[in-house]
Order: sequence, then structure tokens, then C-alpha cells
Amino acid sequence: MKKKTLEDLHVSGKKVLVRVDFNVPIKDGQITDDNRIIQALPTIEYLIDEDAKIILFSHLGRIKTEEDLKKNSLKVVAERLSELLDKPVNFVPQTRGEALEAAINNIKNGEIVMVENTRFEDLDGKKESKNDPELGAYWAGLGDVFVNDAFGTAHRAHASNVGIASLKEAAAGYLMEKELHFIGDTVDNPERPFVAILGGAKVSDKIGVIENLLKKADKVLIGGGMAYTFMKSQGYNIGTSIVEDDKLELAKSLLQQAKGKLILPVDLVVTTEFSADAAYRETTYKDIRDDEMGLDIGSKTIKLFKKELKGAKTVIWNGPVGVFEFENFAKGTKAICETLANLKNAKTIIGGGDSAAAAIQMGYAERFTHISTGGGASLEFLEGKELPGVTSLDDAHACDCGDDCDC
Repeated sequence: MKKKTLEDLHVSGKKVLVRVDFNVPIKDGQITDDNRIIQALPTIEYLIDEDAKIILFSHLGRIKTEEDLKKNSLKVVAERLSELLDKPVNFVPQTRGEALEAAINNIKNGEIVMVENTRFEDLDGKKESKNDPELGAYWAGLGDVFVNDAFGTAHRAHASNVGIASLKEAAAGYLMEKELHFIGDTVDNPERPFVAILGGAKVSDKIGVIENLLKKADKVLIGGGMAYTFMKSQGYNIGTSIVEDDKLELAKSLLQQAKGKLILPVDLVVTTEFSADAAYRETTYKDIRDDEMGLDIGSKTIKLFKKELKGAKTVIWNGPVGVFEFENFAKGTKAICETLANLKNAKTIIGGGDSAAAAIQMGYAERFTHISTGGGASLEFLEGKELPGVTSLDDAHACDCGDDCDC
């Protein structure tokens, strides 16, 4: 069933609790990638325009020690958000208590309060991460309605998403709505041909994704470290390449299930050491030496993948096909970026994680239809799993001009 969305709520003059995903990378006190903040702006700006009183919740990193509290404050995020909105953001360095309650009670229409890192509550018993009912009830009591715009945490049942949503009228924000459309609806009802590209290190991380996409996609292209488990299962020597020996039978079984839908690399770039400056060569799987490891797909595989992608109308990509952080082993991932960026009349979707980082780093972000902000959430959604942060939102009413219709 469809979920309520932002515009289904009456927000003017109301205290709107908003779960955003501002879990951004920070180095030496500086945000190195503010994409997740930028992606949340449409929801926040809508609420400002509608004269809502906005209370923002987010986590940042993991909190296990007192030292984590010092380096994972959302203060720097609040400052960046203020710059992007060109308006004040009242940051409260607490997750509960009189100062927070006073800030929220004094908020005026169109103003913003940002609560301190929700995972500060995890230092004593993981109250946030374990969806402590008392904490969820406390946060829910600070506002009138709830908007979840944090797709990146939707696969987790936490106090700041499921806990609040269970006690308030709850709807999806614009970003959440967009993620559900592209990672959900588009994949479930794709325009064909539909091609999936899966990379990353481990088959075990993506068993469910592979099985689900084999039912829906016309082709599934396999790259990255997981390819070596598939190749070894076929009897090839893979040298010192990353492999999951306990998943060889599974890989063999997936290839049998696929009936030709799974496309594996035909060549690769190998080296004798995991280093950015290591000497390397291109070879086929028949000619890998015992002391060599694969770190990228080769030129013949790039050509094969381009052929399989030609004419595709829907493409979803999750996981780089090589160690793109090293320039010598980034050619395959760059080629995927370039190919998808130049596909005509196609929906091209990146399912978050390292492939999203690669596309942004390589300058192709604006040339994809959608780049997901969710890593683990995208993977679980692609597996066909229900996400607690989504299922906890209120269902939308069918518009039949009856009692529940606002038209």
C-alpha cells in the first residue's frame, strides 16, 4: 500500500518532527561530503514555506565511548545546514531535557531546531538503536506530526524513526518518497530491457539481491571482488584474489538458476600487491598466476558490459567493479559511469554505497536519474525486504471522494 507523503499532512503552525539522515563524513572537524544534507533540503524548505515549526533528528556515526561523543556532535552539520538554507538553525547540544524542551516550546513558524546526535542515547544501553519505547515516546511528545526523510536508516527500527512513527501521524518526506519510487516502484515495474550491475567484495552481502534481481532483470552483470567467487566456482584459478570459499556452491547454484542471465567478467586487471602504485597487467581468467590478484575488470569485459547495456531502458547499479580508489584500477568503474551517463532514454539508478561515491567522485552525479542516499537500506530494499522505517509510516488513503478524501 502507498504511504502518506509530506503534502498529505497539515503542517502550518504545527511542530513537525523530521527524521533526516545527516550521517555525513567529517574529517578534522570539516564535512567532506554534504550530499545527504543537500538531498534533505526540499523537505525542509517545504516545511519552512508552509509555516511549520521544524524539529530535526539525525544520527552521526556510532557512539560507543565518551570520545565518540566529542567527535560526533551534529553542531558542524547544523552550521552547514544554516549556510545552505541561508537562515538560522538553533542547534541544541542535548537529546532530551529542559534546554531542548524550552527551545522547541519557543520555536516560531518557519524556524528550525536541530536536536543533538540521536545516537548519543546509545552510550547507556543503546536506547536509540534498540528502539527504547520510553525514548521514542519522549521524542514523539515534543511535536505534533512526524516526517521520515531518512531512507538511509529505514532498514533499522530505531527510536527516532519507528519509535516516533508508532505514536504520531507519520508520512514520508520528499527524499524518502523519491527513494521509494526509484529503488522500489521502478525496479518492480521496469521499462525493459532492465539490466542490473552488481559489484563489491562479497557474494554473501548480496545473495538476496542477486536472487531477487534474477527474477526481475533481463541481465545481471557481475563485477568487483564477488566475481572471483563465481569464477572459482567454475574451476578457474584466481590466484590471491578475494574469495569466499564457503560460498562456492552457492555461486554455482546461482549460475544454474540464472539460465544465462548472469554475465561474468571475461578478463581482469591483476597485480601482485594491494597498492595504488603496484605494477599491473591485463589477462584472462585462464592465465592468472598464483601470486596475482584481480583488482579491476579488463578491457574485454568493459566491451562486453557495454554491449549488454546497449539499448537498456532501466539500469540499477550497486557496487563498484574494481578498486576505484586506486587510479590504476578505476578504469572499469569509470567505464560503467560513462556508459550509463550516455544511455539515451533510460532510467539509471545507483543503489547507494561505494558506487554512489564513485559516481560523485568521478563527476557523473548529475547524469544519473537517481543516486540513492541509502547503503544498507538500498540493499535490503533491492532484496525485496520490508523496511521498518517505511512500514511504520501511515498508509495513504485511496482517493474516492469519501470521508478520507481531502480533495
